[in-house]
Amino acid sequence: MLSFEDFKKLAKRTSTKIVLLVVDGLGGLPYANTGKTELETARTPNLDRLTHEGLCGLIDPVSPGITPGSAPGHLALFGYDPLRFRIGRGVLEALGIGFELRPGDLAARGNFCTVDEQGLVADRRAGRIPQKMCVELCQKLGQISLPGVELFVLPVREHRFALVLRGENLFPDLPDTDPQATGLPPRELIPLSSQAEPTAKLMNEFLTQAREILADSHPANMVLLRGFSTLPHLPPMSEVFKLDPAAIAAYPMYRGLAKLVGMRILETGSALEEEFETLKLHYPEHDYFYLHVKGTDSAGEDGDFERKVRIIEEVDALIPEVLSLNPDVLLVTGDHSTPAALRAHSWHPVPILLHSRWCLPDEVSEFSERACARGGLGKFPAVEVMPLALAHALKLDKFGA
Repeated sequence: MLSFEDFKKLAKRTSTKIVLLVVDGLGGLPYANTGKTELETARTPNLDRLTHEGLCGLIDPVSPGITPGSAPGHLALFGYDPLRFRIGRGVLEALGIGFELRPGDLAARGNFCTVDEQGLVADRRAGRIPQKMCVELCQKLGQISLPGVELFVLPVREHRFALVLRGENLFPDLPDTDPQATGLPPRELIPLSSQAEPTAKLMNEFLTQAREILADSHPANMVLLRGFSTLPHLPPMSEVFKLDPAAIAAYPMYRGLAKLVGMRILETGSALEEEFETLKLHYPEHDYFYLHVKGTDSAGEDGDFERKVRIIEEVDALIPEVLSLNPDVLLVTGDHSTPAALRAHSWHPVPILLHSRWCLPDEVSEFSERACARGGLGKFPAVEVMPLALAHALKLDKFGA
């Protein structure tokens, strides 16, 4: 891929518009009873129709065989090499709920979880507790006192919270305590560098006090921490790609990521229909829109094949709302695969559909994993999605003489 300096020279501002629809965790695996994936099972007449007019393929969010987190998967779609720009989940959670991080602040993503009598994780998400309980528990944990630092425990959504420490000489070289599986104890928080030893001591004291405070709370009787990070600097999309970008995302982490790359965050409701309505409302104001759908990923992580199918069908039913705006480029893809069969993110490549009047359509007639594998785009790195979008929107000048 070309460097950012190259794109600064090639990219140009135009009136054409790009819509990137990210159906989180889109890719799947065949259901044992039918041999069909979630996408192959879903009824998607609108997306299928678009494949007749557009180009299809598969993308690797990071690299073949590598299972991506949400942040690298999205960064690649936005045109940022996820191997170069590495962002911790904690920063994204804090920014996503509007918390103003300062340079030097240390942030972590937290999960309220359930541990059994042996101290083993029984539910990493504590049954996705109600928001009211999340707020109440964060208030309790916010009373924890640690020497030499200011502590913020910020409710995000359901079982999620953000933890921020503010003080001197805080280092993010700390491992996740989330074992990413049930039946295991939380991982030990052992510093990954000598300079992070004092920070690890503070975090371990927080975990000790949290365990005591939550001991009688059910189902959220412990916390898991991951994504320790400090505020990074990323060149904004407006500078690199000459775009005026906006983000429509109900979940805070994705708003935080969009904010880091310079997108305007548009307020929206959590229902799918509300997100698509927000796109229509603000469509005259920007030339690049990132529209995020979370439910498919949550269903995949819960192992709920049928729910993921249903949400895909709901997205398909709203595609005419986007087409009514006549975007010059419409991209439909995911940041990674989350097969219900695995109940987790996976390394499988993700289907992508590119629709533009400047496409040379391929022969794909169905939007699914196996159909897209035969598409004209082939299989390519997700970081190359952005130059394809810019080119099909006529936003790139010629390279070289």
